[in-house]
Formats: sequence, C-alpha cells, structure tokens
Amino acid sequence: MRLSADSIRIIRERVAAVVGAEASVRLFGSRLNSAGRGGDIDLLVEVPAAVSRPAETAARLAAMIGRALDGRQVDVVLAAPNLREQSIHVHARAHGVLL
Repeated sequence: MRLSADSIRIIRERVAAVVGAEASVRLFGSRLNSAGRGGDIDLLVEVPAAVSRPAETAARLAAMIGRALDGRQVDVVLAAPNLREQSIHVHARAHGVLL
C-alpha cells in the first residue's frame, strides 16, 4: 500500500468531518500495489446513514482530501443505504484495504 501513516490520518479526519466518525474508508485501485508509482487515490467511503446529496458529498471529500495531500488526485466512491449498489462497490470491498 502506498499511503503514509500521516496520509491515512488525514483521510480519516476529513471523512469524519464531512460524513461522521462512523464511516469506514477503504483504499482500492493502483495505490495498493507497493511496487507501483504514481496513480490517484481511490477511496470507498461507506456511510451507515442516508446521504442526501451524494455527488456533492463525494466531490467535497475528494477536494478536501486532495488539498490536504498536496494536490494529489483523489476519487471518492460513496456507499450508503439510500444509494444503489454498483459493481465498483463490490470490487472495492473485495479488493480494498480498510484504513
């Protein structure tokens, strides 16, 4: 996994600030490959409660985390009880690492 302990702390803090401390965060995608280089940071954020504005919430999280991590590209996929399950959710849960 190519994220520092400080980066993980920053991600968890920003997620908690926006959607609550109950949310879980999984890293998936190219950053899991320790031998790789570069690549964006793909995150699955699972929220136990309904999210009223999911696109806005995901964009806000991606922007906040990206700024805090020196402008790195961050993609956020939200999962919540009121959102339809998609294949990306299944993939991220199966192959992602809980932060």
